[in-house]
Amino acid sequence: MRHLSLLPAIIAIVILTSCSSDKHKNTLSKKEIKEGWELLFDGKSTNKWKTFNGGAVTGWKIINGELYNSGNGSDHGGDIITKKQYTNFELYLEWKVTPESNSGIFYHVQEGLTDAIYESAPEYQLIDDKGWPTELEGWQYSGANYGMNAPENAEVKPLDEWNSARIIVNGRHVEHWLNGEKVVEYELWTDQWLQNKAASKWIEASNYGMAKTGHIGLQDHGGLTMFRNIKIREL
Repeated sequence: MRHLSLLPAIIAIVILTSCSSDKHKNTLSKKEIKEGWELLFDGKSTNKWKTFNGGAVTGWKIINGELYNSGNGSDHGGDIITKKQYTNFELYLEWKVTPESNSGIFYHVQEGLTDAIYESAPEYQLIDDKGWPTELEGWQYSGANYGMNAPENAEVKPLDEWNSARIIVNGRHVEHWLNGEKVVEYELWTDQWLQNKAASKWIEASNYGMAKTGHIGLQDHGGLTMFRNIKIREL
């Protein structure tokens, strides 16, 4: 937890600087509908989500059509996942973090295996890259496959602007995109991937990344993170 006493003021500033005039927020175009895209967040409810290893979503807020995590999350308890599971897909969303905050996007999440979502599933990292108070490892920067693959040519926008994230999973093949640039690419379950896992912080996490299907997850971890335009299409 960090800067909790400042959280109400931070939320107020974020609301004032949000692009509430965006008429296309949390909507699908006719082209996207034809291509099979599905909204995971309509800007009004969390009906398609649940708490990881739990029930209804608690602690998260919807403000101006944007999904806010609690802002004071920890390692356990506040992460949310889609009720539906996905195998091969393209996921798109937009995100912002407040100063010194971090979060993540997960895929192929499986419940009941561990108390920590990140020990179950690969994570697309989200963090205040430029304002983080300590030096970051390469695999900790935004867009990284957290703990495994550092992003290349990744550039986050200023904190008051929205970033876009895209995750493509098709069989073994995974791509991470940040603000229109492909920043990470890897193949799941190959000898190289298993070697990377054995050399990482996941060496003791036997279930990490092993599932071939699962839920999409959003993290309530350190500080405040906001999401919007969350959509997915199955491949």
